[in-house]
Amino acid sequence: MNRVTNMTSGNPMKLILTFSVPLILANFGQQLYMIVDAIIVGRGVGVDALAAVGATDWSYWLALWVIQALTQGFAIPISHHFGSGDSVRLRRSVTMSVRLCLIIGIIMTAVFLIIARPLLDLLQTPDDIFAGASEYLITMYGGLLIVMAYNMASSILRALGDGRTPLVAIAIAAVTNIALDLIFVFIFHWGIFGAAIATVTAQLLAFIYCFNVLRKMDLMKMDKEDWIFRKDIAGNQFRLGFPLAVQHIFVAAGGMILQSAINKHGFIFIAGFTATNKIYGLMESSAISLGYSVSTYTAQNYGAGLFSRIKKGLRSSALAGLVFAVIVMAAMIAAGRPILSLFIDTSGAAAAETLNIAYHYLFIMSSLLIALYMLHIFKNTLQGLGDTITPFISGIMEFAARVSMAYLFTALFGDELIFFAEPTAWIAAAIVLVAVCIIKVKKLPASDQT
Repeated sequence: MNRVTNMTSGNPMKLILTFSVPLILANFGQQLYMIVDAIIVGRGVGVDALAAVGATDWSYWLALWVIQALTQGFAIPISHHFGSGDSVRLRRSVTMSVRLCLIIGIIMTAVFLIIARPLLDLLQTPDDIFAGASEYLITMYGGLLIVMAYNMASSILRALGDGRTPLVAIAIAAVTNIALDLIFVFIFHWGIFGAAIATVTAQLLAFIYCFNVLRKMDLMKMDKEDWIFRKDIAGNQFRLGFPLAVQHIFVAAGGMILQSAINKHGFIFIAGFTATNKIYGLMESSAISLGYSVSTYTAQNYGAGLFSRIKKGLRSSALAGLVFAVIVMAAMIAAGRPILSLFIDTSGAAAAETLNIAYHYLFIMSSLLIALYMLHIFKNTLQGLGDTITPFISGIMEFAARVSMAYLFTALFGDELIFFAEPTAWIAAAIVLVAVCIIKVKKLPASDQT
């Protein structure tokens, strides 16, 4: 079974796009988890239940993004070693990733279960939705070790240029998630808890499939020597993963502060933002996938010493990002209202107001979507080069922009600016990333290493 892709030869644009497409579909499917939860909860339980689920978004994303950042950082050396052809250090980097993920996953599960309710208190979650939000968040936090396992496996596969396996895994999991959502919510009447259990179970199936594929790869044939703890390898992986995790803590913390500002406006406002945030996940999925592709491409070529290909790849990915952003923007502006209405019980008294809030927010985000795509492309290029400090700095900028828009500028110029908090954060982060990335890529050696 050979699903790996060597990205050190061939047309950069074709390689990046070919690798991106299955990742886009996989991320789309993963977003479908949360979207199906929201649709079934919103239409099957009610707007207040949708608001309860939405009130947990940033609290859950805090844990999820830390996991994704760590596993992506741990996988960077795997791409480097694959590009350089060093199979021994590749295998040992994989085993160190497994060790680190197991330890961190256990710790994170315990910590987040303890702080779940205090987080919701801190975010000033309204009393009328607090119980539902707490039930959903605690259930999702209980599955964090499963989430860590899946993201570890998919990061390793992406590092090897395998975008097909995560796609198939998510397809299987998405079908399972939808089926279990319908059974748990409409037949068993488990409500919010049922939707959360369905999502965690689906994630488990995604991991099992990815693990089975990895187990059969020739590159993953480990021996006892590979499992010996090596401080230098683990230290290098932690050096790359930790700044990315802290970056995402800042991003999520800013989002949680934004959520607390949104929560002050009541459950109708929360429900409107929740519906749009689910669509935001879909809009961002292609940006994230393109970024993953760029990271793998850059890391493999950096490991191989092919610096000219890195420069060509950056130009190609920036162009692709621009095209993707325009297409997604046009689609969301044109079809936003019908899509958003899927999340809202249109027979409810608050349906029209909720839909208007949701579409207004969606229109603003869609119009500024190019900043989000550039953020992911240039951030992942830097990560492929082994630079995780600049993304960390960009996370601080993103935090500052999101919080200042949510509280300072809304206080000075009115509540309308709360709709601009998220896009402003993208722009602030992108400015830092684009500037530093261009400088670093220009400083790469003029000639390739042989």
